Amino acid sequence: MSAQPVEIDTNSSSNPDVGPDDYRYQDVAKFIEETSGDRIDVSFESKDENLAGHIYGSGGNGKPGVVLIGPETYVKEQVPAAYAKRLADRGYVALTFDPRFRGQSGGEPRNLESPLSKIDDIHAATAYLESRDDVDPERIFAIAICQGSSEMVPAAAEDDRIKAFATLAGHYRDREGDIQWFGSEEALEDRKAAAQEARRKYDETGEIDVVPAVHKSDPSAGMPGELVWSWYHRWAEDGLPWPNRFAKMSDAELLDYESMSGSAKVQKPYLMFHSDACMLPDAAKRHFAAIPDDRKEVEWWGDIAHLQFYDDARVIDPATDRIDAFFRKFS
Repeated sequence: MSAQPVEIDTNSSSNPDVGPDDYRYQDVAKFIEETSGDRIDVSFESKDENLAGHIYGSGGNGKPGVVLIGPETYVKEQVPAAYAKRLADRGYVALTFDPRFRGQSGGEPRNLESPLSKIDDIHAATAYLESRDDVDPERIFAIAICQGSSEMVPAAAEDDRIKAFATLAGHYRDREGDIQWFGSEEALEDRKAAAQEARRKYDETGEIDVVPAVHKSDPSAGMPGELVWSWYHRWAEDGLPWPNRFAKMSDAELLDYESMSGSAKVQKPYLMFHSDACMLPDAAKRHFAAIPDDRKEVEWWGDIAHLQFYDDARVIDPATDRIDAFFRKFS
């Protein structure tokens, strides 16, 4: 039986007056060019593996710092870079990084999606920011986009170094949402069983079953469907930093993971951005309602499309302004 819908106040103070009808994906090369200036390469360790990162806004002393994490299968050059560049322009030291098993970071098996590993990586990234001379350790914040939100919620809840955090277009994880994600309980269980078999194969032989990370029609892809494929496949062309590869066994952990229990532990300021057109809006409302801290705020932006939070400047600019104002209240 489905839970009753959760009602939250969706009146927002800064809803941008733009809709999805005239939204067009930004050219990838242009996106990379616009977000790659004034950054430096850095590295740090997470669970004895090297993580590759980019620092935006380095230099000076005692600036606020922010850790950013992106969607499922992301690399640091993608969505987090758009927010990191803008935050640096507003006086922050912003850190994006490739999580373990992806991009230029270490870790085996490659192309594995592991929410628990990403939580550890967030803690390692926070510790790295805390160690920098240009960062005020009392003013460290965090931002997550899409599925990174389901990993940031528990990470921020348990890490006292993170003073406040924000999530955008979050893919929040609970059983009801996962069933809606895959269309039925049977489809969800079939996918988990296939992943568990792939995990057994890897444990016994070391062989990794790999499927596309995105595909228009292949239901075994990490993120199946034409909508997500239409955004991501452009990043898989020669010379670009995102491989369209997904370790099939990832779902053995991914689909046993939930973030609702993390929401119940949040005792710090939190800002959620979502909309009726973002991923699983009811799951977002359930997670927001579960957070007990009365310093939580929500920006419910009408019919702004999920992917507009990825590369639409008309959405990212006001979102960054709102995040900046929110963080500064707690600096």
